[in-house]
Amino acid sequence: MILKILSGIFQTGIKLRLAAYRTGWLKTRRLTRPVVSVGNLSVGGTGKTPMVILMAGILRAAGRRPCILTRGYGRRRGRGPTLLDPEERLVYDPRQVGDEPAALAKALPDVPMVVAADRFRGGTIAERTFRPGVFLLDDGFQHLALYRDLDVVLLDVTTPAPDLALLPAGRLRETFQALQRAHWVILTRTELGDASGMQARVQAANPQARIFRCSTKLAGLVEARSGLPEPPQSLLGKKLAAFCGIGNSSAFFADLRSWGFDVAAERAFPDHHVYRHRDLENVFALARVAGAEAVLTTEKDLMNLPPRWDAALPLFASCIRLEIENKMEFERALLAEVESAAARRAP
Repeated sequence: MILKILSGIFQTGIKLRLAAYRTGWLKTRRLTRPVVSVGNLSVGGTGKTPMVILMAGILRAAGRRPCILTRGYGRRRGRGPTLLDPEERLVYDPRQVGDEPAALAKALPDVPMVVAADRFRGGTIAERTFRPGVFLLDDGFQHLALYRDLDVVLLDVTTPAPDLALLPAGRLRETFQALQRAHWVILTRTELGDASGMQARVQAANPQARIFRCSTKLAGLVEARSGLPEPPQSLLGKKLAAFCGIGNSSAFFADLRSWGFDVAAERAFPDHHVYRHRDLENVFALARVAGAEAVLTTEKDLMNLPPRWDAALPLFASCIRLEIENKMEFERALLAEVESAAARRAP
C-alpha cells in the first residue's frame, strides 16, 4: 500500500515535469546534427547498451559519422564533460567515465563519445571537436532537455508483471502512456518470452509506433583478466556459477541457461554495482559450495571489478549481440530516418 502511494506521488512529479516542457517553462534545445535517442521505460536491463553498439555500427558502416552522448551513470561526481576521443586510443577507467561509457568505448574504439550530464552541452562540444554526422543519445527517453529526431524505446518482454509498475513499486520510470512520445519501440529478449502481450500494450498506447523485435545471442566468452577469447564449448557440461549487477539480472541468468550453460548458483547485485573484494569473495564462496568449476558474469560487470582482484576459480564474461528480426528493413529504416532529419536541418 505504501509503495502504491509513493508510486502515485512519483507519477505526479512526472506529469508536472512533462507539463513544464510542454508549456516552455523548461526548455528543449536542438543540436545542429540529427539525434537518435535509445532509451527505455524501466531502470535498465532492456539491452540498451548493445542496441547503441548495433546502431553505431550501422551508422558508421554507412559513413554517417556517429557520436555517442551519454550521462556516464556511476562516475565520480563533480566531473564536467569528458571527451572520449578515438584518436587517443585510451582504455578508460569506468570509475572516471562510468561503466557503460567504458564498455561502449571498448566495443566502439573508432566512435567518439562525450560523457556529460548536460547532453546539449556535451553535444555542442562534440560538434566543434568531432564534427559528427549524427548523435546517438544513450538512455535518452526521459532526457527531454535535448530534442531528438528519432525516439527509440526498448522493452524487455521477459519483465515480470510486478515490475511493470512505476517506481518504487515496480521498475518503470514512466507508464506505458509515455510511449506516445516514441517513434520506434524495440521488443528485446523475444527468444525467452512471448512478445505478443507486450506488443499489444505498445499498440494500445501508441498505434503509430513502429515495432521491431530482437533476440539476444551469445557472441562468445572472454577471460576476465586477460581479455582473451574462450570457446563457449569449453564450459558446456561443467557446473558454473554466475553473478551480475544489471537492471534485469534474472534475464541474464535465463540467457546463460538458454545457451546451454549449467548454472548451479547465481548472485544478483544492484544495477551498476561497483564491486568490492568482499563481494567477489562471497561470489566465489557461493560457487565453491555449489561445486562450480568456473564463474560467469557480463562484460559490463567486468568494468566494475576492483582494480586488483583475485579469483578462486576461472572467471569469464559473456559477450552478447542483438539480432534484429527483419535486419535489412531495420537498417534501411534507421538510415532513412537519419537522412530525412539531416535534410530537414540543412540550411
